[in-house]
Amino acid sequence: MKTKILIALDKYKGNLSAMEICKIIGNSIKEMDKNIEVILNPMADGGEGTVDTLVGSLKGKYISLYVTGPLGDKIKSRFGIINNKIAVIEMSAASGLWLIPTEKRNPMETTTYGTGELIGKAMEIGCKKIIIGIGGSATNDGGMGMAQALGVKFYDKNSNLLGFGGKELIKINRIDMSDRNLLLKDTIIEVACDVGNPLFGKNGAAYIYAPQKGADEKMVQELDKGLLNFAEVIKKDLVLNVAELKGAGAAGGLGAGLVAFLNAKLKNGVDIVMEATGIENKMRDVDLVITGEGAFDRQTFFGKSPYGVAILAKKYKKPVITINGSVNVSRDEISERDKNLFSGNFSTLNAAMNIENAIKNSKVLLKNITKELITFYLSIKNLK
Repeated sequence: MKTKILIALDKYKGNLSAMEICKIIGNSIKEMDKNIEVILNPMADGGEGTVDTLVGSLKGKYISLYVTGPLGDKIKSRFGIINNKIAVIEMSAASGLWLIPTEKRNPMETTTYGTGELIGKAMEIGCKKIIIGIGGSATNDGGMGMAQALGVKFYDKNSNLLGFGGKELIKINRIDMSDRNLLLKDTIIEVACDVGNPLFGKNGAAYIYAPQKGADEKMVQELDKGLLNFAEVIKKDLVLNVAELKGAGAAGGLGAGLVAFLNAKLKNGVDIVMEATGIENKMRDVDLVITGEGAFDRQTFFGKSPYGVAILAKKYKKPVITINGSVNVSRDEISERDKNLFSGNFSTLNAAMNIENAIKNSKVLLKNITKELITFYLSIKNLK
């Protein structure tokens, strides 16, 4: 029978995209034995690069448009469409920290309004399902701006309409959903959320993430109080308790806002990507699975792409090896529960070298380690 190998790697951040890596490995295997069937399934975990990975691997397309940036100015942004009906959005494309110079970062002022505009455009052109990655935010507004872009209104105790930014959270007294975009009623929204932080408190959005977005100690305290008020008004007006929702604090509280105002579902990013790419069907009859990422380390076991792929492979009793930019955890450091998920974890690095040389020679290094591993795999297989 023909040997089948599933290749499902995530990006090597700052170096090679998931699609580039999968193609290099696939071509290297074909050079070893042209009769091997390779199945490419580039991976992502819902963070940076998810849109590019899904659009590229599923032959989707991009929609470009101008939206409101995190500081209120107009910026050019985009989102992807796959299978002609599913929109894939990264909130950072409209409300990301990377869009603001360091000296201008201020989560009291930044808004997720542009993210709401991306969602609105996706629905307007007929998408009935939207996948949203919410990493890399510049905001701490609880998704208030996103909701405002979709017709939700927020009022203070004097019935004044509120504006944008985290500073407005403490002022919210009433939420009006009567003008919410009607298209939301028939739209499924899934949120790639891989952090479990609550909305407020010492482990909440403000205390944990606002400092990296430009907040000083006083701002953090004010934002946290604002998020507490936000949760209380949501509970009062929408009869929904987001205070205890795992992941509510993701992206400055956008996790809570998406659930409260759009009825979104927070899910593990890898699970969303695996479902979108149909990897489970591809997994059923392969002989070997190759996965990996830029740095294979302890964080890998907290929901990163290789871990998700390996868990699925275990279900079908498929051997899994990883090819990574670097391996920073030994087998002895892996928990007993997870030790048998991987048959081997390998690095492209074959000698002492600095990061510049590793990146410069990454394609050759990846090709070389692939050929060595496939030679070994085929020799063992032929002995059986």
